[in-house]
This record gives sequence, structure tokens and C-alpha cells, in this order.
Amino acid sequence: MGGSVAGLALAYGDEALSAFDLAFRRGDGLHRAHLGGCWDVRFEDVEPVREFRWTKGGESFAGLYYSATMGDHVGYESWLERDRLILLDRDPQVVAVASQPFWLHWHDGRRQRRHAPDYFVRLADGRARVVDVRAADRLDEQALVAFAATRRACAAAGWEFERVGTPDPVLMENVRWLSRYRRRRAGRPAEVAARLVEVFADPQPLWGGAGLVGDRLLVLPVLFHLLWSGVLAAELEAELLGTESLVWVERGQG
Repeated sequence: MGGSVAGLALAYGDEALSAFDLAFRRGDGLHRAHLGGCWDVRFEDVEPVREFRWTKGGESFAGLYYSATMGDHVGYESWLERDRLILLDRDPQVVAVASQPFWLHWHDGRRQRRHAPDYFVRLADGRARVVDVRAADRLDEQALVAFAATRRACAAAGWEFERVGTPDPVLMENVRWLSRYRRRRAGRPAEVAARLVEVFADPQPLWGGAGLVGDRLLVLPVLFHLLWSGVLAAELEAELLGTESLVWVERGQG
């Protein structure tokens, strides 16, 4: 890997801005430009550069996930990418996500190469983050080279780069459950949400606290929405949510 990436050693200055090309798709078609000529492109708004396909018997499973953050569907190419989308959707710092946002083109000293990162993420403070999703046991030589080049290109552009793998299984199981209640309508009626914040100002078991508010059939969907949105908190990495799970108001939300 080191030899093929060594030619990009200067990719922290202006030379990197012409060493990499980005090909991206907008409503008026496919565009290609040097990295340095893409400062005005809102990559959180671009269309995927390749289609999401599902092949019967294949290893991956592609699909569309409805993002509450985006108010629209975002594509994924595997269950692992879908799980990352769910986590991004719940992250309060994330304000926009685009999948397969561009092809990154470069020359490794022997041949032309290209790589399409999985996600482009825009954060609330304006920062940009490029995310590649790959389990640790799937990090082959080709992937390592692609991720190293992508990291260098991002550094030159002033973007963050993150390679993420398999999330904590307990956390992911809990967040998948809570994602069923991600839509804003699940947080209504507002008076139920307000009462839940009052009841859980001190930690309470989930089931018992919900019963203090009213009919659990009405209360629990609102409670789960507040857990999704971070108004309420629980030990989501420690255990699966259950009737005795302690729930409390997240600091600064009361």
C-alpha cells in the first residue's frame, strides 16, 4: 500500500487540488472537475454517482432509508451502511447526508484509480465529513489504498474523513428500534412530551415512568421519540431497552 500512495505525499497543499478529480451528479448531469475547482459545490445536495442495485444471492443488500434529518430517502449498499445511516440520522450534529456523492479520481503512479465514498455529511457548524463504511475484516489492500487516497484528498479540501466499521451491537439494536419513532409526528401530543420530561427529570424505570404519564399505548411512542431525539437518555450501549431500563432527561434538555 505504501508505495502506491507515496506519490500523493504532497497532497496537503495546492498540488493536491489538481492531483485529484471529482466526478459528481447534479440535476443537469454529470460533472467532473479538479478538487480545487469544487469549492462551491454543495455535495450534500448531489445525486448518487451510481445506482443502488440488489442482486439475488449477492453479499450486499441495497435499499433506501427514510432520513428524518433530510426529510427524504437516502440510499445504502449494505446493511452496515444502512446502520451507519441510522446513526447519522440520530446524530444532532448532522444536518445533511448524501450517499455515493462523487467519484474520486487519481493516479497512483502506475494507473488511474477511482473510488466512490459512501457518504458526504454536513455538520451543523458547517464542517464537512466524508465517511467510508467497511468492517475491519473486509479491509483488503484495495480498500486501504482507496481510503488512504480519500483521506489525503479530504485533508487538502479541508474536510474530515472517517472510516467506520461495525457499530456496537447492543447500541445498534436499540437505535434500530428507536428509529421506528424518528418522525416528528411520533413526538406528539406535545403535552405528553412535556409531561414525560417532568416525570423523568429524575431517573425512572421506563415502564413505570410511562405509566405515571398516562395510557402507555399513547405515551410509549412519544417516549421512544424523545429517546431517539436525545431529549431523554438511557444506557443504550449497556443493555437492550426493557421495562426496567432507567430513563432520564438528558443534560441541558430539561
